[in-house]
Amino acid sequence: MLKLNVLAIDDEPLALRVITSHVRQIPFLHLVGTTTQPLDGLMRVQQGGIDLVFLDIQMATLTGLQFLHLLQGKCAVILTTAYPQYALDGYEYAVADYLLKPIAFDRLLKAAQRVYAQAATRPTPSPPELPKCLFVKTDHRLVKVDYADLWHIEGGKDYATVVTSTEKLLTLISLNQLAEQLPHPQFLRVHKSYIVALDKISVVERQRIYTDKAVIPIGDTYRAAFTRVVEGR
Repeated sequence: MLKLNVLAIDDEPLALRVITSHVRQIPFLHLVGTTTQPLDGLMRVQQGGIDLVFLDIQMATLTGLQFLHLLQGKCAVILTTAYPQYALDGYEYAVADYLLKPIAFDRLLKAAQRVYAQAATRPTPSPPELPKCLFVKTDHRLVKVDYADLWHIEGGKDYATVVTSTEKLLTLISLNQLAEQLPHPQFLRVHKSYIVALDKISVVERQRIYTDKAVIPIGDTYRAAFTRVVEGR
């Protein structure tokens, strides 16, 4: 079940206790905190991870409307107040709902259900497309190497040799730097001096990897992790 992370902000401790009691009865709400200090609440929301804020309008250091202006739509907001005349001002900031104190459970539930319905129907953002190639610097050129053409990389002291289907490219990029750029487990560090493409491995025998282009040793440090990957554990 989707759960909404909730923060309640009100300078009246009694009001916070009421909201806390109501929120904890609703399965799709998760109360992550309450505060009587609106500036602390603003910082909490700006750090991320908050889906819904119950926000009092009348607070001393920062009013709810000032809070909304600074919030800039980072999460859903349900306003709470004892003064109904402020409702229209709140709706200028596209708040989800407006609750009049003393807040009844059924009214808070209805407002929360509205926010939940909107969140549940919001399309999940597509994950960013991962790169399918590596750019290798050789002399004064950048050479594009498609992952499908990359067989293995052999590291030296201050350089690395990138072996592809058609050529060997000498680069001053270290093996450690290349290892950070390549996706795992498509490419595996199997030795302090070698990275190998998993789909290019033909045979593994006696701590050696055989491909059509090389025989690559498996280092003691990397043996257990390599075995887990190739055996699907």
